[in-house]
Amino acid sequence: MKLGVFLPVSGRAASRKTLMQAAQQAEALGYDSVWAADRLVIPWKIETTYPYSKEATFIVPPDRPFFDTLTCLAFLAGCTEKIQLGMSVMVLPYRHPLHWARIATTLDQLSTGRLILGVGVGWMEEEFAAMNAPFKERGKVSDEQLKLLKQLWTEEHITFHGEYYNVDDIAFNPKPYQKPRLPIWVGGEGKPAQRRAGQYGDAWFPYFVRITPEELARRFENVRAEAKKAGRNPEEVQLACCLPVELTQTDGPPIADYLKGNVEQVSEALQKFIDIGVVHIGLQFMMPHYPERQEQIERFAKETLPALKEYSLRKKNASTGSA
Repeated sequence: MKLGVFLPVSGRAASRKTLMQAAQQAEALGYDSVWAADRLVIPWKIETTYPYSKEATFIVPPDRPFFDTLTCLAFLAGCTEKIQLGMSVMVLPYRHPLHWARIATTLDQLSTGRLILGVGVGWMEEEFAAMNAPFKERGKVSDEQLKLLKQLWTEEHITFHGEYYNVDDIAFNPKPYQKPRLPIWVGGEGKPAQRRAGQYGDAWFPYFVRITPEELARRFENVRAEAKKAGRNPEEVQLACCLPVELTQTDGPPIADYLKGNVEQVSEALQKFIDIGVVHIGLQFMMPHYPERQEQIERFAKETLPALKEYSLRKKNASTGSA
């Protein structure tokens, strides 16, 4: 299993210096990836329920910076050498696919194949209104973009006629650095996201999982069932996720749906995700102040990361019969 950390792309800590330091620190500490959240507009008044916090309200105030995801990752591609660069997740339906696909493909070329393209349909109705995009049709729009994307990345003469997008005999070059394509990780937790991951994704990538690993594995079976329905090999779709983490100095209560506890508790909880076959986890350390967050990222890397990688390797070797 690979492990990554989220970047400070929003809030008071967001700056050129902190972004560069965060990515270079993660690479030096042995993390496999860095992750950037996505947001284009933050309305002053948001009535849409935010599904990823206990308070059900969006966590970044509108008067704080929120950098563009693709731009940040392109910048960091030039500041790092080997760490993977992930989006968690890019909201497809209020962007034009020819535009964002060009940027993503360029980024993959310039980073020599380090981009992970996390995609989703979005959740904030007010943001869609500001972008003049149809909120209720966002799932259908996203599906059509993913169909078009396959042609953009594999064909030389591209003709596509859909409900939302129409192109006639266009070229799209360069193709992605990674072959046969950029990895598409489909975010979202519900049945439509599971279907989309099964049909189009290389991985299902739910965010802020607050269910047991066993329940996550059960829902992942739905994803692979959808892949089979779509005529794909279900084994081609992998399981990844994002998890909130908070390290404490002393024992916390038994971990249920939130990774909060000392190093040993968090490590044991993460081993359960390895056991069910999760291949990559993006860790979002939940300390509100960035210096404390940096300390936790470093502490986790030094005290937990090596043991987790060793555990993951043992599980892999046991499953393949390797010595």
